[in-house]
Amino acid sequence: MNQPQSTLQNRVLSLDVFRGITIATMILVNNMGSHEYVYTQLGHAEWDGCTITDLVFPFFLFIIGVSIFFAMDKKRDQAPHHKILLSAARRSLIMIGLSFFLFLFPKVFIAPLEAISNLRIQGILFRIALVYFISTLIFIKTKLPTQIVLGLVLLVVYWAILSFIPVPGIGAANYGKDTNLGAFIDRQLFGTSHLLNKTWDPQALLGTISSCVTVIIGTVAGSILKSNTYKPAIRCLRLFILGLLLAVAGIIWGAFFPINKSLWTSSYVFYTGGLGCIGLSISYYVLDIRNLRVPFFLFLALGRNAITLYFLSELLPRILNIIPVVTAGGKIDLRSFIYQRGIQPLFASPYMDSLASGVFYTLLFTALAWWMYKRDILIKI
Repeated sequence: MNQPQSTLQNRVLSLDVFRGITIATMILVNNMGSHEYVYTQLGHAEWDGCTITDLVFPFFLFIIGVSIFFAMDKKRDQAPHHKILLSAARRSLIMIGLSFFLFLFPKVFIAPLEAISNLRIQGILFRIALVYFISTLIFIKTKLPTQIVLGLVLLVVYWAILSFIPVPGIGAANYGKDTNLGAFIDRQLFGTSHLLNKTWDPQALLGTISSCVTVIIGTVAGSILKSNTYKPAIRCLRLFILGLLLAVAGIIWGAFFPINKSLWTSSYVFYTGGLGCIGLSISYYVLDIRNLRVPFFLFLALGRNAITLYFLSELLPRILNIIPVVTAGGKIDLRSFIYQRGIQPLFASPYMDSLASGVFYTLLFTALAWWMYKRDILIKI
């Protein structure tokens, strides 16, 4: 390895912190006390548009792309490709298994046939698994210029598919929730009982095409930060400028192909990929150029076990929901008890109550992340 080990560690530190901020935000927005009382930016856009919450998932895929470059840039020239792909397939299958477990638990132990017949196929971990494997294949079989061209082609093809191919039984191509071509394909492949919203799913299979480009943008970002051609400050500036250009391109394309998370539109890929580059460049500047690390150690801890913490943050509410608590008014589940008796009395505003719930669970898992970090516990999937 031509570069000092400390330099590489610094870059990975920047990435871990950025990943930690992303996973903390994911835990926060996924654990609001009430779906009815959520500040606009802490909920998903109704359809078109993009909130802070809508940045979380693409940031995570963007980070996967950066990680792929850091981990496999040298390995793809030194290790047999079939071994790399087998390892990627194993990780992907584990994530799919975890995804199914979350959707089945705890109902599979009470009504197994009903749970399986209504199992949601496509979730966040399911998409991560598919995109991770496909992106790994693309990365080890092609060079960066080819990946960039492929990414642009995929975005144009995806735009053309949704914009010009008629939807059978519905009519002209469109971007509607349950009338777009992606929703139609999901219904044909999985049936309505396996979709989150019965007629459509926000993780539509067709969106895998454009999601892979989010990862490709991450690999480009990784190549910029890992380059020895420029000094760190120049790398940081190049990444920041790339982010600005992508974000502006996304906004411009969004006038014709709306920025939309559920469809994972091409404009959404450019826009969120650009913001991901900007976010990582800021993290790199603060942590690796300015060496301001102490305030960010909690995010570093969160970033080291991101997938594990995400899985546990989704599992815990399901466990709390099945633990009964006897009160004067009757039985309620433990999760409701914590919210109604422990959190709601703290604030007079239902929006603040809901936010406080998200903060509570975020702090809880941050404490767990710090405990794991201090004991050097790293769970690799």
